[in-house]
Amino acid sequence: MSDTIRFLAEGPRVGIRHFTLDDSAEFTARVRESRELHHPWLSPPANATAYASYAGRLIEDPAKAGFLVCEKDGGGIAGFVNINNIVEGAFQCGALGYGAFAHGAGRGLMREGLGLVVAYAFGAMGLHRLEINVQPGNAASIALAKRCGFRLEGFSPNFLFIDGAWRDHERWAVTAEMIAART
Repeated sequence: MSDTIRFLAEGPRVGIRHFTLDDSAEFTARVRESRELHHPWLSPPANATAYASYAGRLIEDPAKAGFLVCEKDGGGIAGFVNINNIVEGAFQCGALGYGAFAHGAGRGLMREGLGLVVAYAFGAMGLHRLEINVQPGNAASIALAKRCGFRLEGFSPNFLFIDGAWRDHERWAVTAEMIAART
């Protein structure tokens, strides 16, 4: 790991850090390498212009927080986890979106990274609840949610417009108390 990388939280193999505009070249290259893995579930930015807009929103909008999951050995980006629609006050909740990159898929890096983001959200960010909306056919994403302690809470027909159509989604959630009870 480079001495200049400062992680917000670290596990045995990965650390999490916020997006920067300087991550564009590596992030977009990883997206292009991972098209087959991501289709039809998500479409992260694959060029510099789209990345600048995407990362800019994650950096500047207080209702969003973006995290890169980076391998500690070398610092390469293995995936990402974003917390969107952060609501404070009595709700203290955010909606998670995430994706692994092909070179990191199936290695447990995203499980470790998502666990770090959840702990950071419930700790430093002061959130109480995190939700994930997953298409029922996305077995890898559902398995990750389960492994990280999320529970199935419901079904939302025609919930999000993805890959040219309104798609059904399962709603998964975890609360700070659920995580505390596991540890």
